[in-house]
Parts: sequence; C-alpha cells; structure tokens
Amino acid sequence: MNARVELFRRLALQLAEAVESSHMNHPDFRINGRIFATLSAQEKGLGVLKLTPEQQQAFIAEQPQVFSPVQGGWGRMGMTFINLQEADELLIGGGLSTAYNNVLKKQSAKKSSQTTKSARPSRKRLQ
Repeated sequence: MNARVELFRRLALQLAEAVESSHMNHPDFRINGRIFATLSAQEKGLGVLKLTPEQQQAFIAEQPQVFSPVQGGWGRMGMTFINLQEADELLIGGGLSTAYNNVLKKQSAKKSSQTTKSARPSRKRLQ
C-alpha cells in the first residue's frame, strides 16, 4: 500500500476515538459514527476531508497544489481533496484535525440543542 495513504490512515486513527470503517467499499474515518475523512480516491493519491465551504476556500487559497474541491455538490458543501503526494505530514494532520473537529462541533451543537428542547416545559393546549 502507498506510504502516503498509510500516513493519512495513521494520522486519522491517532485522533481521539477515531475509527476506520467503510462506505461504498472505500475506507473512511469516523468519530461517534460520523465521517470526517475518507480514502475514496486513494487510487489517485487523494484523501478527502469534510471541511466547511469557508475552510475549503481558505485551504485552497493557501495551498492550491495540495487542496481542491471534490466534484459536484459534495465539493460545494466543503468536501475537499488533499493531494497526499504534495502534502507533508503537518498539512495532512492539520486537515484531518480540522475535519475531525468540524464533526465534533456539529455533534456537540446537536446535543446541546436536544438538551435545551427537552429541558423546556411542555405547553398543554388549553381547552
């Protein structure tokens, strides 16, 4: 297996509670069941990161030879290719960490929203 793909895998699995799974016969990396990165384009030497559209724009502006949007709608939502041959360990680790933290923040926000909803007293309809 490609050493750069293995580096991506190793760095992803070093993140707390990250696990490797599979989606559509491609390796992916998850936290609490939610995907933050994949190796769906590993045969092209690319990893995929789940960034926000704003993060994607910033990453591409900073390192256009390393980062590019995934084609179509997924790319418009922030899914971003990382060229594993062009990226050093620091860039790969930083990209994975950003994607990982995006998923954690989203899960955290969802939990606090659910807690707030369940903490509200229910209103019964008056008759």
